[in-house]
Amino acid sequence: MVKTQRCGWCGDDPLYVRYHDCEWGVPTRNRGELFELLMLEGLQAGLSWITVLRKRRHMRGAIFAFCPELLVRMGDKDLDRLLADPGVIRHRGKIEALRTNANQFLELDRDESAVDFLWSFVDGATIVNRRRSLRHVPPSTPQSDAMSRALKKKGFKFVGSTICYAFMQASGMVNDHVATCFRYEECNEPGAERRTIA
Repeated sequence: MVKTQRCGWCGDDPLYVRYHDCEWGVPTRNRGELFELLMLEGLQAGLSWITVLRKRRHMRGAIFAFCPELLVRMGDKDLDRLLADPGVIRHRGKIEALRTNANQFLELDRDESAVDFLWSFVDGATIVNRRRSLRHVPPSTPQSDAMSRALKKKGFKFVGSTICYAFMQASGMVNDHVATCFRYEECNEPGAERRTIA
């Protein structure tokens, strides 16, 4: 039996493998998905992505389903509740940034489409790379540098260039599946299906 070739970063953890196979790198222009991914990448800073995946379902329930319209109304009691909840990433700065970023996201959406703004850094179309191995994947690019600068200028927090590049990879703005991965070509197909697994 031939083993399915995947990007090496997902290892053998079933949750990680499902995320790789169903979500990562599939282009999305869904407003809610993009906001959630950007927030999750900020929460992940300094941690492993598998930690975020394991907590994601619980965090959705605890953090207002990552709905920006609800997050902007988060008060001090909500903050205290979240900081006491072991099911979320308990970092005061990151939790406070969720409210700030929700406000900035809504402001951005009032001025222009937040979805179009985020996709503008790749000129509205997925950048398709052809990486031979993980060591050829950079931590940031000129596009993620530009996105980071623009988001910071608009008041967003936890949006450094490395975070922005991880967001671009996760949301399919960039296809960084290695060329030998079975998902590489699939993610390039028009109408590639994104299935949220948790």
